[in-house]
Amino acid sequence: PSSSPRKTNMRLVRYGRPGKEKPGLFDEEGRLRDLSGIIADIDAAVLSEKALRKLSKVDWKTLPLVRGNPRLGVPVKGTGKFIGIGMNYSD
Repeated sequence: PSSSPRKTNMRLVRYGRPGKEKPGLFDEEGRLRDLSGIIADIDAAVLSEKALRKLSKVDWKTLPLVRGNPRLGVPVKGTGKFIGIGMNYSD
């Protein structure tokens, strides 16, 4: 039987001082890794299907770990409002 690669969820974040945030992601162990060597920031363009597909091919294990406990910023640069709809319940 063939096995398909295990899919992982990218948990993208922006971290750092207000106005100086850098892009990052939380790895499978919950450690913050620096994405600034791959992308300049997390904005609407990075959230496009094509850009996310490209980003998903990055080997996160090669990304530098972020030391300390930096402030987590607004998740997407230039976005004024997020509206979320929860679908985690059943009738």
